[in-house]
Amino acid sequence: MSADSYQAIIVGGGHNGLVTAAYLARAGVRVLVLEARELVGGCAVTEEIWPGYRVSTASYLSSLMQEKVVRDLELERFGYHVDAKDPAFFSPFPDGRHLFMWQDRAKTLAEIAKFSQHDAEAYSRYEAHLEKLARVAESLLLTTPPEFPPHGIGDFIDYLKLLGRLRGLSRAEIVGLVKVFTQSAADFLDDWFQCDEIRVTLATDGVIGANGGPRSPGTAYILLHHCMGGVNGHRGLWGFVRGGMGAVSNAIADSARARGAAIRTNAPVEKVLVKNGRALGVVLAGGEEILAPIVVSNLDPKRTFLRLIDRAALPEDFVASIERFRSEGTSLKMNLALSGLPEFRAYSGSPGPQHRATMHVCPSIEYVERAWDDAKYGRPSRSPLIEMTIPTMYDVSLAPEGRHIMGIFLQYAPYTLKGTDWDTKREQYADRVIDVIEEYCPNIRNIVVERQTLTPLDLERRFGLTGGNIFHGEMSLDQMFVLRPLAGWARYRTPLPGLYLCGSGAHPGGGVMGAPGHNAAREILKDR
Repeated sequence: MSADSYQAIIVGGGHNGLVTAAYLARAGVRVLVLEARELVGGCAVTEEIWPGYRVSTASYLSSLMQEKVVRDLELERFGYHVDAKDPAFFSPFPDGRHLFMWQDRAKTLAEIAKFSQHDAEAYSRYEAHLEKLARVAESLLLTTPPEFPPHGIGDFIDYLKLLGRLRGLSRAEIVGLVKVFTQSAADFLDDWFQCDEIRVTLATDGVIGANGGPRSPGTAYILLHHCMGGVNGHRGLWGFVRGGMGAVSNAIADSARARGAAIRTNAPVEKVLVKNGRALGVVLAGGEEILAPIVVSNLDPKRTFLRLIDRAALPEDFVASIERFRSEGTSLKMNLALSGLPEFRAYSGSPGPQHRATMHVCPSIEYVERAWDDAKYGRPSRSPLIEMTIPTMYDVSLAPEGRHIMGIFLQYAPYTLKGTDWDTKREQYADRVIDVIEEYCPNIRNIVVERQTLTPLDLERRFGLTGGNIFHGEMSLDQMFVLRPLAGWARYRTPLPGLYLCGSGAHPGGGVMGAPGHNAAREILKDR
């Protein structure tokens, strides 16, 4: 048994677990973070997977990180800095045309007008509409969901407060809010735009990380989710973290340590200790016991409740519901070391503005929907939606001089394959991905020096994501807000007294935002 005396143990040193630790430490709680891997950060890490190349192995861009968390934890003091992407998007098309979306709205409207004057005129109205919806949704990110179903007058007051957030919205905006939570991304965008090239460029945000195509109900909210947040006070922007995504986690960890938090790596937790019906500490894989009256899990709900805890300590119906919690992912990440930059058929020149953007391979809504059709039946998409980013265009320190890193994030690669498995299929499918990129960038094979392919199975093995789901569980309407992870258990507490959730499997879900960790810490401090 550890000789140290802790008041709280955080299981999992992902960024949300570190946020919870930092807030608890600021409040004077003696807190210990236990991380299974050799470095903290979970999916927000920078790893030198090849000599001289420091790669954001899993997550790769920042936007959702809450400004309140950045301020409270003084993250800039600890090295947190984000360079906003400009241009935001570059979409090449098979017919040789291309589309840029810039920080400068006038330049973006001119780009859209090349495809459709109607859509150029609609775009400003669309952005204003989306911003109003995003402000309402963002106001819920750092809140604790009300009890569901409500049990008493206090719970009804919470719902009245929730309704109060809708004050000031017009009828059309309230209708828009309902639509964005229920519609598909394609249907939502169809109301605004006529040109497929514009619609598909915007629709990508609706399917990244989702188990659904652009015409699947619920993907409109995923689109909104990715439009929330911003960089350096500018709404809607995404950016590259200086030093890679691990710099986010390291800044939070340093903030926590500065307030007295202890952090141990290479310390996998085998189980949560339970005594007299409450959590009382943890047992590490080597048998070491560490006691604390508060245990906080940053692991996903399935790993937390089905692996760390004896089922007899939890209600049967709760365990059955967690087993039904949907957690299989369809996202695949590739990391490439490059000797040069990709040359696009649709826009030549190196280096160029295209290399500073998120570069899309997805020529139409129908193309992405067909990619989803493959995944529905257990096949990786033959022609996948591909997002490519080159962080070395903003931070040359990440690779040797004259070299670059490219991150590839694609939909769809289902966790469960029909008739085969990812250990058999991995490299064959990675070759197919390069084939697709080669249709747009003829020189890609000549400049790839190294490659790493992380299938959903690899994401599960490497980062502990059940089913390889990057959000710790699907972000569908029936698994969000008061229903995340389950109805009646969306307030960070669990059926086991003393045990809390602080990861993306809790409200408000996935993304490098720090909101679940922030909210969990608030509720823990209330209970203390």
